[in-house]
Amino acid sequence: MRRMFFMGILTLVSVVILAACGNDNEEVNHENMDMKSNSGSEDGMDMNHSGSGEIPDDLTVAENPIYKVGNQVVLETDHMEGMKGAEATIVGAYDTTAYAISYTPKTGGEKVTNHKWVIQEEINDAGDETLETGTEVTIEADHMEGMNGVTAEIDSSEQTTVYMVDYTSTTGGEKVTNHKWVTESELSAK
Repeated sequence: MRRMFFMGILTLVSVVILAACGNDNEEVNHENMDMKSNSGSEDGMDMNHSGSGEIPDDLTVAENPIYKVGNQVVLETDHMEGMKGAEATIVGAYDTTAYAISYTPKTGGEKVTNHKWVIQEEINDAGDETLETGTEVTIEADHMEGMNGVTAEIDSSEQTTVYMVDYTSTTGGEKVTNHKWVTESELSAK
């Protein structure tokens, strides 16, 4: 009986300690989140690693990209877990303006900050001019659950070539196809 009492106390203390270690941070920095594959989620947000391969109708195919369709490259970015250092194949290259954005998902949850990347053609009524930092926009992309149709704020922009890539995750070997988007500066030759 005495042993069960001490085990009960030990269990209760462990639960209290673990609960105290929870994260009350109101903002989520997308750059440092360990995103899981399509079936996984972080704080209720699903990252759509693989995509349909569909691109906006008005997106311009890059004429002279550094990395051509079919080239093998290494991903030098960590938008999500298992990406940095992964070998990838270029499946599309497009000239556009890429934006890092902050928004609160329509499905609820914590604010996502510095999500990379949404492109000019995925922003409602963006026009042809680069949008200024701080501009509020409506997103027409579904890179993450709760993103499509949300109001977001532009954190930064860069005119660049963006790439759609296929790669195998370094943290479990999952094949990811048609991942959108990575920029030239986030790739290196294999």
